[in-house]
Amino acid sequence: MEKIVELKNVTKVIKGRTIIDNISFQVNKGQVFGFLGPNGAGKTTTIRMIVGLITITSGDIEVSGFSIKNNFEDAVRHIGAIVENPEMYKFLTGYQNLIHYARMAKGITKEKIDETVELVGLSERIHDKVKTYSLGMRQRLGLAQCLLHDPQVLILDEPTNGLDPAGIREIRDYVCHLAREKNLAVIVSSHLLSEMEMMCDRIGIIQNGRLIDVQLVQELVHGAAKMTFELEVIPSNKALNLIETDYPNVQASRSHNGITIELPKAEIPALVKRFVNEDIQVFAIKEVVKTLEDRFLELTTDKGGKSRG
Repeated sequence: MEKIVELKNVTKVIKGRTIIDNISFQVNKGQVFGFLGPNGAGKTTTIRMIVGLITITSGDIEVSGFSIKNNFEDAVRHIGAIVENPEMYKFLTGYQNLIHYARMAKGITKEKIDETVELVGLSERIHDKVKTYSLGMRQRLGLAQCLLHDPQVLILDEPTNGLDPAGIREIRDYVCHLAREKNLAVIVSSHLLSEMEMMCDRIGIIQNGRLIDVQLVQELVHGAAKMTFELEVIPSNKALNLIETDYPNVQASRSHNGITIELPKAEIPALVKRFVNEDIQVFAIKEVVKTLEDRFLELTTDKGGKSRG
């Protein structure tokens, strides 16, 4: 896939404190890239460097081949962004807000504004004053503002903050639609793991200013070498004792229906045979599919420390 954003060994130091520590990753067209981490991990600081709101201490960021440090205007014209909350003139209508923003860029026609309004689903309310909009509608108006100049990159910092479940789903659907239909590269930062799992193609996990891992979502959730299985067995105490003896380095615990164990899939048949030979009855075997939250906690526990707060 075509690379559109690349961070190269980016570091940010503020007052002698390293906030972002030598991170590198790339974002491709047509993909939603999730930037995931606890509050204070460095997500917003990184986004502020990408859009040029704060300087880069060392390293570089390229957007569509242009350096943010050396060719800022050429780089930033390819970006549309909402950092934290979209700010609107609430006494104006949604349409009047877009007319105002359109004056800041060249070549935005009335037809382009109308097309963008339809794209974000605001046609029926665009001539109402923004003060009457729900938070979800304001987020959509913010998206329209970002898209007016046909950017190649859309950056959304915590776009679902404060939204109810219906609003969260609405924004998620629009983000995915924009990536697929407009071939945009979308960077979304969040600490909401369930939303990132449903929205993103790839995810970068950041903690304490360091990038811990970047993977496809499916690989991150399903790609672990060891898998977790729940076995419905009787007696469970005897099964756990056998595992402790025969598999001393394997994690196993009691579950609602029997036991759970973390093993490579190829080793499960031998374990079942061992149980049967020891008169332990095996009634069912079920893979326990890990969520993104499970994998996130595993990765941050293994490699992280405390959040920067």
